[in-house]
Amino acid sequence: MNAFPWHAEQWQQLNTIRSRWPHALLLAGQQGIGKVAFARHLAASLLCEQIEPDHQPCGRCESCHWLANGNHPDFRELTLLDDEDSDADEGKSKKAPTQINIKQVRELTDFVNVTSHRQGSRITLLHPAEAMNAAAANALLKTLEEPPSGALFILVTHQPQRLLPTIRSRCRVFNLPTPQPAEAAAWLTGQGVAEADQVLAQAGYAPLLALDLADPALQADRKALTAALADPFRLDPLQMADTWQKTDMLRMVDWLQKWHYDLLSCQLSGIIRYHPERRQDIERLARPADPLRLNEFGKQLVDARRLAHHPLNPKLVLEQLFFAYTDTLKKQ
Repeated sequence: MNAFPWHAEQWQQLNTIRSRWPHALLLAGQQGIGKVAFARHLAASLLCEQIEPDHQPCGRCESCHWLANGNHPDFRELTLLDDEDSDADEGKSKKAPTQINIKQVRELTDFVNVTSHRQGSRITLLHPAEAMNAAAANALLKTLEEPPSGALFILVTHQPQRLLPTIRSRCRVFNLPTPQPAEAAAWLTGQGVAEADQVLAQAGYAPLLALDLADPALQADRKALTAALADPFRLDPLQMADTWQKTDMLRMVDWLQKWHYDLLSCQLSGIIRYHPERRQDIERLARPADPLRLNEFGKQLVDARRLAHHPLNPKLVLEQLFFAYTDTLKKQ
């Protein structure tokens, strides 16, 4: 996978430290901007056996072919998708993994300590690094403190503040910026996304998240929800909860949080980040709203997000949130 064009400058910056490459690199930045693609492209460059003059991987050598096919002997990738530690019975649905566990990290021991198959580096890509549980983080820390010769680590994180300070201190931190809105919107348009500016705003200006949000069915759901939120005095919380109870709870809470953010931001600064197409509605609702009530509703949304992966009763949770929303904006 190639790095995205908006990170071309950062690619050149990294190339300047090739002669003093760190044993551990921490790529940090907003979610959905292409950090993992950048990391994979970097790994391909470090493993390539016929590197191009600008340090781009050639794509033709055996190493590049093996990496593209997912079977390079000197490359390992740890992520949530690798978590097979569930004891769920066959035929029963498994919950999506939310952590990188110690079993996954321990399985790296043999890999990082054996001799390279291709007389080069042994590269581990781990993402998102903040998903490591405490035991996994401590196990990785021991390896980072005394890294075996030839072992290189690339960590990717959306939230570097959630990592152990000792892990951050043993990595060279490299920040990848969010692309400029015009560049990101142009790229989305090239991917066939309609209303690219609007979808980009919904995603917090992260182009890869915007590409996912551009799904027509998802856009239709979101527009229906924001239309209802724009008229809270006619909104029926019980009916709304019944309508939306089968929608992914994390997505529902995320949409409500972004709507709440724009209400509060509009009231305090006049800035609307996520819903520019609803500016008139948000201004109309934000102007008379009680800021204390808005803050309290925000706290309820934070609590709901913590439980979004395993709500005991989605309909009841949504009823409480929609009642709280209408109470927050009810006329004084």
